[in-house]
Amino acid sequence: MRVSPATTAAQADLVDIATLAPDVQLEIRYAGEHNFTGAPVEGYGAAKCLLLAPVARALAQVQADLRTRGLGLKLFDCYRPVRAVQAFVRWAGDLSDQRMKAEFYPALDKARIIPDGYVAEVSGHSRGATVDLTLVRCTHDHCEALDMGTPFDFFDPRAHTDAADITAAQRDHRRLLLEAMRRRGFANYPKEWWHYTFQPEPTPHTLYDVPVR
Repeated sequence: MRVSPATTAAQADLVDIATLAPDVQLEIRYAGEHNFTGAPVEGYGAAKCLLLAPVARALAQVQADLRTRGLGLKLFDCYRPVRAVQAFVRWAGDLSDQRMKAEFYPALDKARIIPDGYVAEVSGHSRGATVDLTLVRCTHDHCEALDMGTPFDFFDPRAHTDAADITAAQRDHRRLLLEAMRRRGFANYPKEWWHYTFQPEPTPHTLYDVPVR
């Protein structure tokens, strides 16, 4: 795996999804404090969703498909700079910082976060083809997220896409998202209902470290 020498989004062919699907809802968690680290994450200078151009086009098609049904996407994370992944690893190693435990990993010993795979030392998000997202139902100018059974970035087996201990409605919502994403070429990571990667990845052996600006 190589890290691209690109220093700007344009050089990396990273596209702002808002230019293709301006009605997508954005809640870019790592640009603010409401995430498992409790602080803005290095590399996120703006609350934007950047993706490699073919991936951005496919995601815009998902949004267009959903809008015909009164639904839409809310995006939590898209392309993730390498430096952000490194910041996650440093955070996971700081066992004294437990301020977000109650919300994001209440039943998990923080020392298990990397060994159990909840934080990776190399992330597919850094290849520009992976998104974290959920479904919203929209009426007029208001969109409300569907109940998926757990919050985003909940470090627990209940976040597995086919978890048994969720309600029938929550399972239906996860299936609805799965089918909408699969139709446009996105594959789910089964341990995270919100995590999808476009297949085939445009640059499967290249990581990017362009800051999100």
